Amino acid sequence: MPDQTGRRVVVTGANSGLGEQMALALGSAGAEVTLACRNVDKAQQVAEKIGDNARVAPLDLADLASVRAFADSFDGADVLINNAGVMAIPLRRTADGYEMQIGTNFLGHFALTGLILDRIDDRVVTMSSLMHKSARLDVDDLNWERRKYNRWTAYGDSKLADLMLALELADRLAGAGSDKTSLAAHPGYAATELQLHTESPVDWVMKLGNMTPIAQSAAEGALPALFAATSPHAANGEYYGPKNFGGMRGAPAVAGYRRAADDAELRQKLWSAAEKLTGVTVEV
Repeated sequence: MPDQTGRRVVVTGANSGLGEQMALALGSAGAEVTLACRNVDKAQQVAEKIGDNARVAPLDLADLASVRAFADSFDGADVLINNAGVMAIPLRRTADGYEMQIGTNFLGHFALTGLILDRIDDRVVTMSSLMHKSARLDVDDLNWERRKYNRWTAYGDSKLADLMLALELADRLAGAGSDKTSLAAHPGYAATELQLHTESPVDWVMKLGNMTPIAQSAAEGALPALFAATSPHAANGEYYGPKNFGGMRGAPAVAGYRRAADDAELRQKLWSAAEKLTGVTVEV
């Protein structure tokens, strides 16, 4: 990682898992890191490991009022890493009534990005997942009001939506002649607590999976996002993930993704739906 002294980075969900490892690595490289988290107590413990160049800011992506409050007090950064998320949880709703996974993972980050993009000087990095390939994204029913809820499909939907956010933003930035860039990343199979909150027997399966040789550590899983956020070779519109074992582990490399993410009509429809649901118009 290049020296990050003098650069400011916001990492959402930096109180544990991948986000914690991103914050620690960036802080060690000299960056001023803002840990934007719902659990501020846990985030403060991470910030203390980093030192004086870390600060904690409350941010609950499942509450658009919290997103707006964060944006109102935001004074700028070089990089935004949209990392926070929930995975395969039972059907729940956000403070604004949206299905929790699409609401937290996608709509919250969409709103955050739109509200502070004018104060991000360099890059926006949005975390997707290998699970985006299992999505059955229905833009007309993002909130699972007509479909029978499936927690894994809902998670895949949110991660495909995140990838489409990153790619669409990249195209819009390029079209506007902006020097800013938008990139996406995924961690492969990283052993974190994210997989252990399904509140089902799958938790035990995932716990065992985290102990297999295929699973990377959280620090290794954070590498693609860190590459996207800091490397001078990371390019606008690229998607990075581990290069080995079908994208599950290894050093960062350009990753493949579903063709649906390049569907211009679907991306425009998703973008319009997100603006309507969040009340945030993204100015590029």
